[in-house]
Formats: sequence, structure tokens, C-alpha cells
Amino acid sequence: MSRPGLLKRVAVTAPDPTWRASFEREAALIQQAAPDITAHHIGSTAIQGIWAKPIIDMLLTVPSLDAFEAATPALQAIGYEARGEFGIPGRRYFVKNDAQGQRVVHAHGFTQGSAEVTRHLAFRDYINVHPEAAQAYSALKRQLAAAHPSDIEAYMDGKDAFIKQHEVLALAWRASLRS
Repeated sequence: MSRPGLLKRVAVTAPDPTWRASFEREAALIQQAAPDITAHHIGSTAIQGIWAKPIIDMLLTVPSLDAFEAATPALQAIGYEARGEFGIPGRRYFVKNDAQGQRVVHAHGFTQGSAEVTRHLAFRDYINVHPEAAQAYSALKRQLAAAHPSDIEAYMDGKDAFIKQHEVLALAWRASLRS
């Protein structure tokens, strides 16, 4: 059974130096439209030197979920489609497509300081400073995309154990930096 709203085709591409600039442009648009939102670059396009689906993943944070509700019309005005929690309690999920209908941004919104924010940022930072983990993740993504080019669920399921294992390591690593 296909999860609604998920991409149907799986294609990862070589690292692209324009991903950072794409994030920065979108973050500036969001900041202008909804000043209470802070945007963070997450996901594979935020990890140096790895293959990724060419879709910018963003983590949007606000002081409260009410702030997302208030900002939703402004985000819709700049091309974002609001999808509500989309299967994760406490999240506000938004997607943006380009003029050709291709997905260009996934935006995951949570309240500042939530466990989801901590988890996403810790994983991104950990993978970026551990190149062996980054390259293992990149290889896994390429393998899964080749094995499941038309099954996004199998692709995502194939990454799950790696992500969970490295999230545990990332959270421990982050805690060790603070002690």
C-alpha cells in the first residue's frame, strides 16, 4: 500500500554544490514570509559529499504549533502545500514543487527544543563530521535506489536501520560534546 503524497520514483544524484544555495534561497523566502520560523538544512542534501534525492529537506522551528497555524497562509502564498502532521504527531509538514510539478522541498516543522529537532540536527551534524558514516550512508542510498527505483517505501525502509543506529550514535556524540 502506497503512503499518500510520497514520491513514486526513487532517483539519487551525485553531490551537487548548489544544494546549499537552494536551501538558503528557500530559507530566506520563508523568513520573509513568516518571520517566526527558523529554517535548518537537514537530510542528505545537507551532508557534504553524499548522493541524495535532489530535494531540499528543511527543518522549520517555531515557538509553538500555533505559530505554524498562523504562518500556514504565508507559506502557501510562496508555493508550499500544507499537509498537517502527515503521520508524525506534533509535526507540521509542507511540500513545494517547481513549475514543472517536480518536488523541490520537504519542510518538516516542529516546536523549538522538541526531541524531533534535537534528533534531526544531531544526525546531520554527526554524519557531517564522520565521513566514513557519510560515505556508508551514501553507498546504501545508491544501492537502495538501484534496487528499488519505483518503490519509495522499500527505499525508505532500507535506510531505516542505518538511520536509527546512527541517530543513537549522534545523540550520544552530541551529549559528549556538552559534557
